[in-house]
Amino acid sequence: MPKDYRLIHFQQALNENGSILDGHAKRLFSGGMMHHTMIVAFDDPIPASELDQYLKEFEELVKGSGLVESVAARHHIRVPGDDHAPVAIASAVLQLSLPDLDALNATFTMPGAIDLIKRWQSRHPYKAVWVNHEPLS
Repeated sequence: MPKDYRLIHFQQALNENGSILDGHAKRLFSGGMMHHTMIVAFDDPIPASELDQYLKEFEELVKGSGLVESVAARHHIRVPGDDHAPVAIASAVLQLSLPDLDALNATFTMPGAIDLIKRWQSRHPYKAVWVNHEPLS
């Protein structure tokens, strides 16, 4: 990950209307509010109290960064259909609301993030997938 996340934007192109085209698929992006929605799946079930602690620490980290406008985190609600999940069963979902693409890129180099991930991975291994998107509504 480059230290100066603005280098990423150097590789992006602007269309004639000033909308950002992403670096991979060349999809138009309006340049406004961004959401980063993350699904966390611990390899083995963990106690609810420990999941609460993970979510609390994650929320404190991102709120303290000054990069996000808001953060929301919730436990996954298990249903019988989860037994047929093709990839993993989620433990929790987290969503960051950010003012723009620059703030989103900066979250990937935010101080303390690597420490939080390493600490939790050593205690309870997990996988995370995410999607970066404009607000859904």
